Amino acid sequence: MTPEKAKIEKAVLVGLNADVFAASETATDETLDELEALLEAAGGVCTAKLLQNRHAPDPHSFLGEGKVEELKSLLETTEANMAVFDNDLSPSQNRALEQMTGVTVLDRSALILDIFAQRARTKEGRLQVELAQYKYLLPRLTGMWTHLERQEGAIGTRGPGETQLETDRRLIRRRIQRLEAELKEVRRIRAVQRERRIKNATPVVAIVGYTNAGKSTLLNRLTGAGIPANDRLFDTLDTTTRRLKLSDTLEVLLSDTVGFIAKLPHHLVEAFQATLEELRYADLLLHVVDAADPEREAHIAVVDHLIAQLAAPDTPVLRCYNKADLAHPDELPRESGALPISAATGEGLDALLQRMEQELSRRQRCVRLLLPYEQGGWLDILHSQAQVRKVDYEAGGIAVEAVCGETLAGRLRPYLRED
Repeated sequence: MTPEKAKIEKAVLVGLNADVFAASETATDETLDELEALLEAAGGVCTAKLLQNRHAPDPHSFLGEGKVEELKSLLETTEANMAVFDNDLSPSQNRALEQMTGVTVLDRSALILDIFAQRARTKEGRLQVELAQYKYLLPRLTGMWTHLERQEGAIGTRGPGETQLETDRRLIRRRIQRLEAELKEVRRIRAVQRERRIKNATPVVAIVGYTNAGKSTLLNRLTGAGIPANDRLFDTLDTTTRRLKLSDTLEVLLSDTVGFIAKLPHHLVEAFQATLEELRYADLLLHVVDAADPEREAHIAVVDHLIAQLAAPDTPVLRCYNKADLAHPDELPRESGALPISAATGEGLDALLQRMEQELSRRQRCVRLLLPYEQGGWLDILHSQAQVRKVDYEAGGIAVEAVCGETLAGRLRPYLRED
């Protein structure tokens, strides 16, 4: 599934800007620039770019025969051995293009899958990537059996060939089932851990954002996590969670997540459900934006769309504009509540922590309790997980006034004072 590095060293990048495409599906100069960055992240080099404008894609070759000839000429002139398309190709279009050009053809989804395969480090990450790859590969199996086409109609070859193809399909379907079962177990373990966090009333803050916005650098700066943070796309695939103390009474779990990108393959979104479902249970999302990114607004829209899909509807979102030290002051946002920060220098992080505490405190409530003396252990819990304002030892028990989260308040409901 993953091409060898030698085969992707030189590639011509191709995009189709079609009238019938939605804005999120079409190719532009900007998306081709991003595709070039993806190619470099995979270890390849761009030798030329080709952008075509037409009303609709050609059903057979996607580009049309005239443009394919132009692509062949570019491949030969630049000595490229691969064509990478910014759009998604159907299996039949992929096969036709490879036959017409004589080189390997990848679409954007295949390139992203290749990067993910290189970067996944944990068992969970590798399982998720492998599942996405097999789901991508399954409908393309027929095109990989090019030797069958050469033997079509030959006596004694057709039956066994078809049998082998069906065998491969069956094996891949079985492997997909096993991977889905293993990931189901991962999600079950995550659910148990999540229940434990809820019982301990520990809020969860998830860092989200476009790929290469600086999420890992921010997690390192705030918690000393020490995870690799390089200036390249999809550097982080495996979720890292660390504890962060916001105040004397509020500690949170801060999680880094995989970066989002335009045209994120749906196979990846499906496969990474075990990781991405953490967004649905987060108490707060930190949307990290690259303040110096010329495509900042478009990338914000992509992340906002995915947040709407993956997070709970009422989850508060703090948008922080990272790399503020690299942006011109006039380029920094003027919107109310915008937080310019620099994870590299530490600029603005105190204000960010203060805002995080404010947002999480909004979900807290003031309670007045009367704890029986035999339940005095609750007082230790309140001191560690809430803000205790007042304690009085009365004849009927321990009178406590405290500010705590909704979850902890629910557990203490039997001891709420009625007066």
